[in-house]
Amino acid sequence: MVSGIYTLSELQQAIAADPQRWRPLVLTNGCFDLLHAGHVRYLQAAKLLGKSLIIGLNSDRSVQTLKPQPVGMPQRPIVPQAQRAEILAALKPVDGVVIFSQETACPLVEALQPEIYAKGGDYKIETLPEATIVLSYGGQVELIQIEIPSSTSALIARIRGGDLFE
Repeated sequence: MVSGIYTLSELQQAIAADPQRWRPLVLTNGCFDLLHAGHVRYLQAAKLLGKSLIIGLNSDRSVQTLKPQPVGMPQRPIVPQAQRAEILAALKPVDGVVIFSQETACPLVEALQPEIYAKGGDYKIETLPEATIVLSYGGQVELIQIEIPSSTSALIARIRGGDLFE
């Protein structure tokens, strides 16, 4: 096992055993398929909101459901979940990574009850299914401004189009 990657049960036990180390806890989630500077800046900003930052990482199966690809495009994710988790766990702002298979992070939010749930500024609280849960127990939802607009889908399209070196 790579340090910093947890099952949900392991993470719950670690938090219960040493809440001073973990709380206030910030939870974010996503696919993080091809890591880019926008991801790194987002994670740095999220970490500043609390004592620890946990990333709920979409499993390969859930990425395939969330990011269906048109015919002729590579199936997402490009990078398998174990490798995505290892890369994220190695980043300085990240205290833990937990892989989940559901289409939303609602089960993670319910299980971990983070003080802060963070998402990118391109989301709206009204459309985040996790927000209702967070607000129901008195947590906060923080939308972090996007400093470097970029997307994995756009990167894949650019690579596929062959204009990288033009």
